[in-house]
Amino acid sequence: MRILLIEDQPELATSVAKRIRQAGYAIDTFGTIRDADAALDEQSYAIAVLDRRLPDGDGLSLVARIRGKHPGSRILMLTALDAIDSRIEGLDAGADDYLIKPFAIEELMARIRASLRRPGGELAPPVEVGALSFDLETRTACVGGEPVVLLRRELALLDALIRRVDCIVSREALVSAIYGLDEDIDEHALTKLASRLRARLAELNAGVLVHAARGLGYMITDASPKRTK
Repeated sequence: MRILLIEDQPELATSVAKRIRQAGYAIDTFGTIRDADAALDEQSYAIAVLDRRLPDGDGLSLVARIRGKHPGSRILMLTALDAIDSRIEGLDAGADDYLIKPFAIEELMARIRASLRRPGGELAPPVEVGALSFDLETRTACVGGEPVVLLRRELALLDALIRRVDCIVSREALVSAIYGLDEDIDEHALTKLASRLRARLAELNAGVLVHAARGLGYMITDASPKRTK
C-alpha cells in the first residue's frame, strides 16, 4: 500500500515518512505541488497526506487533481491554518480529514488507519489462509491465533499478496506497494524479499505457500491439499 506525502518542511517530512515506513507502508515524499502532481501521473496512492502552505501555492489546489486522477484515494490535510473557516474550506474541497499543526505523529497514524477503512466505517474481516490470519485494517498477522512479528517489508509484501489470495500479483504492483520512488532498488530485491517471507511463514507453520510465477509475479495460497469429492 502506497502513501503520498506533500510537505515542504524537511524535518517534519523526514519524521513522518520514517514513521509511515515503520508501519509497513511505501511512501513517496514531495515538497511542492508541481512535483506531487507529476507523481500522480505515474503512481496511484491509497492516501495523500497534504500540507496546505507549500512553496508554489496552496496545497488545496491538489485536492481536485487527486480526485480526478485517483477517485479512490483518501486525502488528509495537514496545516497550521487552524481557523474554522480554513478547515471547512478544506473539507468542502474534498478532503476526508484535517489535522492541525503541530500534531502528534501517532495521531496522524491513527487518522491514516481510519482513512483507509471502508467507507462508512465498516471493518473488513480478517483474511484467513491456512493457519494464517491477516487483519486488513490493523495490518497485523496471527498464526494459530498468536500474533507474529514480521519485518517491515515482509509485512508490506504479505499485505499486498493476501489481499488477492490465489491470484498472481504482478511484480510491478508489488514493487509499487513496497518501495518508495526515491529508493534505490536492486533488481533482485523483490525475489530476495519473497524468499525471506516464504522462509519466515514456513518457520511459523503458517500453512501457506508463496509461489513465484516466472516473469509475472507472486501468489499466496493455502498449503493444505485440496480435497476432492
